[in-house]
Amino acid sequence: MLFARLVETIDAVRATPARSAKIAALAETLGELEADEVEVAVAFLSGDVRQGRVGIGWATLSGIDAAHAVEPTITVAELDAAIDEVQSITGAGSTAARRAVLVGLLERASEAEAETIRRLLLGELRQGALEGVMADAVAKAAGVPLAAVRRAAMLAGDLPRIAAVALSSGVDGLTAVGLEVLRPVQPMLASTATDVAEAVAACGLSSVEAKLDGARIQAHRRGDQVRLFTRNLNDVTERLPGVVELVRSLPADQLVLDGEVMGVGDDDRPDVFQETMSRFGRHEAAGAGADLVVSFFDCLHVDGTDLIDEPLTARAAELDRVAGRWRVPSVVTDDPAEAESFLQQVLAAGHEGVMVKTASSLYEAGRRGKAWRKVKPVITLDLVVLAAEWGHGRRQGWLSNLHLGARDPEGGFVMVGKTFKGLTDELLAWQTERFQELETDRKGIVVEVRPELVVEVALDGVQSSTRYRGGVALRFARVRRYRPDKSPAEADNIDAVRALLPGGARPD
Repeated sequence: MLFARLVETIDAVRATPARSAKIAALAETLGELEADEVEVAVAFLSGDVRQGRVGIGWATLSGIDAAHAVEPTITVAELDAAIDEVQSITGAGSTAARRAVLVGLLERASEAEAETIRRLLLGELRQGALEGVMADAVAKAAGVPLAAVRRAAMLAGDLPRIAAVALSSGVDGLTAVGLEVLRPVQPMLASTATDVAEAVAACGLSSVEAKLDGARIQAHRRGDQVRLFTRNLNDVTERLPGVVELVRSLPADQLVLDGEVMGVGDDDRPDVFQETMSRFGRHEAAGAGADLVVSFFDCLHVDGTDLIDEPLTARAAELDRVAGRWRVPSVVTDDPAEAESFLQQVLAAGHEGVMVKTASSLYEAGRRGKAWRKVKPVITLDLVVLAAEWGHGRRQGWLSNLHLGARDPEGGFVMVGKTFKGLTDELLAWQTERFQELETDRKGIVVEVRPELVVEVALDGVQSSTRYRGGVALRFARVRRYRPDKSPAEADNIDAVRALLPGGARPD
């Protein structure tokens, strides 16, 4: 198949906000592929490349001013092979050699193809075909149940490969895909609950567990071989030698455990998330997270037995048996008062909240279902909108990503972060019109506005930052509502934001 056909599909998916139309366009294209093109094409259509990180930056691509071809000639396989070649070039003279391959490729590409190739290589192809949409398209194209595609993809951690299985072998091929030790499984995710009482009411008898503010990992062991993966399924085994040795010491020959790594201070209290992540990912060096500790909260496999279809209580019993000493603190209860008391203990110990999990729930890999609910204290700030960025995908044509500022007691406002979360279509439409009325300047996709609008945002906390002049940045901010009843002079000031740093006390 010509790559130009995929570009047409990507453009069609980007142009429509309708999920059904996206699925139909993708499924039609999937049905036209040859068997050996499916994995590569699904990756491209999802905005990825099969090779992962290629090592090509904006500076390299922006410096190539190749003449565009009139007629498309690049096939899907040829583009994949060219990316393979670029990735394989290393050593002295590699920059020039990589550039030569890219020039040859882009000279064969039409203008639309070249732009799509650049965005693929940079990881910036955002066209609205998230994995859920692609899974639907694969099911439609292969004529198989969506549930079968989702389950296989979750267990394999590789939707492009599962797409090839679905299109070639149907339901039988998908059913044959199971959990495999040393191959990462997509993690089960949680919904959000306002408070513990709400979560327990929804979940019934529950395992209420400390929510640690660390980095999620999945630990696999087969004999002496141990592999550790992040929630994004990246292999980080070499960064965590202490965790490797711990897993290797557990009383089982085969294991798959779900857990969290974090730093712990001299006072035995957990380090702030920012410090944990700094140590965990420092230069991606071997042993970078040697001093991080691990706690486990689930067990997916023990010595040849898959547990993902067993209730949480059964999985917890196995976890106690093989790793009880290193288990996340928890209580099993259906009493909201007991759950609230446990939450307060967890917060006093320096953790960020609790997870409330239905005791009978199965491990639904890759799903954000209602069986797991996270409960964290809500922090809100009133901040001022300083600018907004034009959206893309389904938000194309709307001003979306907000630049948020806190009031500076010395005068003006200090930027503390950005967010595009929590915005309804109604708010997007309203703020797009209003921001253009308040516009003072444009810089690329950024529209700067007069600092007149106050917005209330919820956040998980703040962290130190060298990116912003105020030295602090919001964590996971999302819009709750605009505050037309407040003037910018009533917005929270930078000192109030800094007071949310760990160890600080927010002033009244």
